[in-house]
Amino acid sequence: MSQILFIVWRESVEALLVIGILHAWLNNRDSGMRKGLPWLWLGVGAGLIAAIGLGAALTGLTNILCGDTQDYFQTAMLLVACVLIVQMVLWMRQHSRDLKQNIEASLSDTWRSANFWGIAVLAALAVAREGSEMVIFLYGLGFGRLAYVDTMQWLAVLIGLALAFLTFYLLQLGRRIFSWRVFFNITEVMLLFLGAGLFETSVDKLIDKEIIPTGIDIVWDISHILDDSSSVGSLVATLTGYRAHVALTNLIAYALFWLVVWILLRQTRQRQP
Repeated sequence: MSQILFIVWRESVEALLVIGILHAWLNNRDSGMRKGLPWLWLGVGAGLIAAIGLGAALTGLTNILCGDTQDYFQTAMLLVACVLIVQMVLWMRQHSRDLKQNIEASLSDTWRSANFWGIAVLAALAVAREGSEMVIFLYGLGFGRLAYVDTMQWLAVLIGLALAFLTFYLLQLGRRIFSWRVFFNITEVMLLFLGAGLFETSVDKLIDKEIIPTGIDIVWDISHILDDSSSVGSLVATLTGYRAHVALTNLIAYALFWLVVWILLRQTRQRQP
């Protein structure tokens, strides 16, 4: 539940940031630009429909597939979610500094050409991007894989959305106290650990299918300290990739994940001015 809550919260805040920039720009301009506000909400609605459509497609495809095919598809979606998490962190590292300026530059072009469709497209792309990522991440965490979604999962989604609106409000209210940069830096680390957890889960599935070997079955066993089958240990395992008794393949995969992330982050820093 907590990992679902975190994903919904983090992705919703990012979408709200873009929508907030668009809304503030339109609302603070002359009355002619305020005519673009309905187009903003049209774009938000279109983006939500696109994300919901993706979720429905994934759920429907899961119900069609069966046996090993379903397992392979779910493993592939875990890897896709892992890649998207890393890509999102890298993208925010590159664009977080000038995100507001880039959006406002696009809006200025729209204002000069009176092309309100541009506002709708900007909003739709922002919401569809964050919403689609959220759908894939949640699917990777098991949301919607079965024929039903239990009450606790829906509750986690609602709490995540509520926390996202509260976080956005507090960040806007206290810009001198809270910092968007600090917020994104902290959640980027949390997202990368979640990506590592998804990657380890996909490796577990590949080991279970005997596609890759375990190497050494148990390198160490620290279940007496924190058992990953317990409620707390299961949460830590999902959010970080922790294993109480780890196989050599899992250990190599975990190290490889962080090595690739470190290389990509270093390249990103080198490209920044």
